[in-house]
Amino acid sequence: MMGVLEELPLAANLAVFIVAAIIVWIAGTRLSAYADAIARRTGIGQAALGVLLLGGVTSLPEIAVAGSAAISGAGALAVNNLLGGFTMQVAILAVADAIYRRGALTTAVPDPTVILQGTLGIVLMAFVIIGIAVGDVPVLGAGLWSWIIFGSFLYALRLVTQAEGNLDWEVVGQPPAEELPDVEHPDMSSRRLTFMTVVVALAIFVAGWALSSASEALAEQTGMGQSFFGAVFVAIATSLPEISTVLAAMRLKRFVMAVSDIFGTNLFDIALILLVDLAYFGPPVLGEAGSFSIVAGALGILVTAIYMAGLLERRDPAVGGIGLDSIAVAVCYLGGVALLFGLR
Repeated sequence: MMGVLEELPLAANLAVFIVAAIIVWIAGTRLSAYADAIARRTGIGQAALGVLLLGGVTSLPEIAVAGSAAISGAGALAVNNLLGGFTMQVAILAVADAIYRRGALTTAVPDPTVILQGTLGIVLMAFVIIGIAVGDVPVLGAGLWSWIIFGSFLYALRLVTQAEGNLDWEVVGQPPAEELPDVEHPDMSSRRLTFMTVVVALAIFVAGWALSSASEALAEQTGMGQSFFGAVFVAIATSLPEISTVLAAMRLKRFVMAVSDIFGTNLFDIALILLVDLAYFGPPVLGEAGSFSIVAGALGILVTAIYMAGLLERRDPAVGGIGLDSIAVAVCYLGGVALLFGLR
């Protein structure tokens, strides 16, 4: 599809981008509503559901883009897409905080499982940076570090799913900002609810692939560096499902689900490095990355750590209704984008 879009004029690729973005936005919004209904019917906690359902489904565009880029021989670009998406998705929480302006978002997330998710994301990203810095060796069709990262991801999933409701923590300090409302959902059977969830997941996958392919074609046509475009613009494009699901969850006052969606998606995105490595016909893909990828990964650790501090402190002050941690994340993200532009 990428080759076809490259032959289209700039205006046509912009049109593809806009249409695909609208489809992804609508599908992502519906996904949050269906996830909330599933949580109520099954009793699965918001944090676990954020990882297993929202995190997995909203990673579908990254799967399509990373796999496509790796197969076409752009292994480093695929890695930069994933690392840039990791940071961009954390910045989405700052955007949501700014839109709703009800005080610091982190004061309304009292679930320690979310803190565990964010911490595990930092651990996985640290492994990525180490793998890039020291180099990698091939093992069973991929790099050794890629296998280590994927194995750590599987263990992280096990920890998160087992931790749901079982962590012996007593939350003190400020209570959640508001009581969760009794949201009305469309009257549908569990089978239809599952079917509709699969439908919106497929819509996100197909439209997300088109969205990202159009973004890569626009990168060629505008003359921007592929590393920078992949880490920023393609990352933004593939993060549209997260933006729509997070804003929808915030509107439903499912704050735990919103934050868990982001941290859960980031776990899946880092795990995709193994997929990239297996699909890439060349040496271990982390060995193809360089200082640009290291900075992109370090930026992801930085913005996640800022929110970890806010989640632990839970008395984060607000400026104009926006959490101070969200303001710090926005400043770091924009500064990081400027830094990456200089390294492109």
